[in-house]
Amino acid sequence: MSGTNAWSRGREKIRLFPELFAQCAGEATAYGKCVAGTTTGRQELKKDVCAKEFEALKTCFTNAAKKRAK
Repeated sequence: MSGTNAWSRGREKIRLFPELFAQCAGEATAYGKCVAGTTTGRQELKKDVCAKEFEALKTCFTNAAKKRAK
C-alpha cells in the first residue's frame, strides 16, 4: 500500500466531513446540548452520560457516509 494513497483517502474523508455534518445537524445539536448540560460549572463529563445521543450521531454519520458512497 502506497503512503500517497493513504494520505489521499484521508484527505477525501476530511473534505466530506462538513457535508456529512450538515446532514446530521439535529443529532449533533442534541449531543452538544447533552454534553454542555452535563458539564456546567466545574463538573466533568462522565462516561456514558450522553451515550444515547452519541449513538444517534454516530448512526447518522454512518448512514450519511453510506449514502454518499453510492
